[in-house]
Amino acid sequence: MTFSIVGRCARTGMVGMAVSTSSIAVTGRCAWVRAQVGAVATQNLTDPVLGIQILDLMEEGVPPDVAVKEVAAGARNIAYRQLAAIDRQGRSGHFTGAKALGTALAAAGQDCVAAGNALANADVPGAMIKLFESDSELYLAERLLRALEAGMVAGGEAGPVHSAGLIVAADQLWPVVNLRVDWAEEAPINELRTLWERYEPQMQDFIARALDPSSVRRF
Repeated sequence: MTFSIVGRCARTGMVGMAVSTSSIAVTGRCAWVRAQVGAVATQNLTDPVLGIQILDLMEEGVPPDVAVKEVAAGARNIAYRQLAAIDRQGRSGHFTGAKALGTALAAAGQDCVAAGNALANADVPGAMIKLFESDSELYLAERLLRALEAGMVAGGEAGPVHSAGLIVAADQLWPVVNLRVDWAEEAPINELRTLWERYEPQMQDFIARALDPSSVRRF
């Protein structure tokens, strides 16, 4: 019921995730990002606690593939879960349970992992990875969003999607990008694109307000 990509920027060390699904408010359950640590997707009949556990291990220095395996080994009902993780060094890990819905796949690319379940076809993760890898000079949020859009063009979910989200962490403890469309009757990814295009020109102002309000000339 979900397709997503977690990724990091090798130039900046930023980490983030883009995701879309058929149910309401996907970002609140499935997207986990921690500054200077990594990003985790928890999806397919989601257990959100798994994302927190994987990030905790990664923060201790455990590689993502080991962290995913360790958390999966100790989790109840793990056959219903799908996990993907990337750390600030670009290392990755993923898991897809035997009872994940429909066409369920995950694949790692350069500095990214794409995953999905109940997919329209098996090409979706590869399409997201290909787009993400195509231009490493773009700002991470733009790369992730373009990858999500490519996944939708490739077929996306087998049914309609209704929510989407985009979240990126940089050096600050809070996400510098945290945008979500919690419900749309149709085309939530298009609405997410509109949000990003409105937010991106103001993003540095919001960071400056937090770090050095005296440097901001307009409020």
